[in-house]
Amino acid sequence: MENTFLFAAISLFFTAFSHAQTPQAPEIAARAYFLLDITANQVLAQKEADAPVEPASLTKLMTAYLVFDALRQKKISMQQTLSVSPKAWKMKGSRMFIDPKMQVPVEDLLKGMIVQSGNDATMALAEGVGGTSKHFVEMMNAQAKALGMNSTAYKNPEGLTETGHTTTARDLATLATRLMQDFPSYVGYYAIKKYRYPGTPAANDSNRNLLLFRDPTVDGLKTGHTDAAGFCLVATAKRDFPNLQGRRLLAIVFGAVSENARAEEAQKLLNWGYTAFDAIKLFEAGQAVVTPAVVMGRQPQVGLGRNQAIVVAVPQGQAADIKTMVTRPEPLIAPLQKNQPIATLKVLLNQAPLVEIPLVALSSVEEAGFLGRTWDTLTLRLK
Repeated sequence: MENTFLFAAISLFFTAFSHAQTPQAPEIAARAYFLLDITANQVLAQKEADAPVEPASLTKLMTAYLVFDALRQKKISMQQTLSVSPKAWKMKGSRMFIDPKMQVPVEDLLKGMIVQSGNDATMALAEGVGGTSKHFVEMMNAQAKALGMNSTAYKNPEGLTETGHTTTARDLATLATRLMQDFPSYVGYYAIKKYRYPGTPAANDSNRNLLLFRDPTVDGLKTGHTDAAGFCLVATAKRDFPNLQGRRLLAIVFGAVSENARAEEAQKLLNWGYTAFDAIKLFEAGQAVVTPAVVMGRQPQVGLGRNQAIVVAVPQGQAADIKTMVTRPEPLIAPLQKNQPIATLKVLLNQAPLVEIPLVALSSVEEAGFLGRTWDTLTLRLK
């Protein structure tokens, strides 16, 4: 329940930094870009984040999301083989070079789609999960709506140019974040540097995400390119710091001029984000931010916090200027369910709003018996 509430608040996090003084982002040679601190759920920099853009093969992030979901629900398995239809075999653009004589395991098709960006692998997966590519595209659009990607419309599962097939950098940040958070056991496929299915040509076996070969902290996610879209990249890195282990950033670049340029511009964004902003852990996972009284409950109070650590990103050296306050209903009346959204932690930087973070009940509080409820009712009336 907490995750559902948290993702509903992502748009708030995405705009929070507009209220506080932030460092100037570097010059990025791209049509649009977006830099998100996933650990803190805060946008660090953006340009044309809501402008419609062609996603090219970044489309395959949504295709992968639906395949991962089918695996989680055990509708398919990694070892299950899928046939290669003539439509999949004849796909244009990047391919893993499978053909209708083959029965290919789902795991290999995933590697072909993710590492080689194979449009043939993507179509085979779409038909295997959705029955037809048309139905799979309907599933893609339904999932986009469910994730809050309101500026995205899919027309195909692979990303070839098609009228009306568009997204935005902000929507892609939402998708990439959810992909990693919802399917942590599968995202390791995005760090694979080379892959080739047995019996297929050795050409095109290297991951096009050049940052995987240049930066050991980069572990995904996806490249894209068409003539209309230019060179695009969704890159994510996870770096350890003395005060915080595993801080993850996400950089999105649209419309760079070359394969190397998209890598360089994404690298520039990542490096700047890690150095220009400090990640400050305010509370540990499961730590109560406040412990207010509860009336008409079997317990007299409840801890409010998060099941994940509460981290904020602030311009370097400004941690001492952070202030926090909590807003919540008064009085707090039982029953309360564990993970029920209750309150909001407001974080200020130099007296300006930085972020607002939802707080949930860390434990359930059952309703008290008749005598307890009666006593609390009388107490409330006398106040």
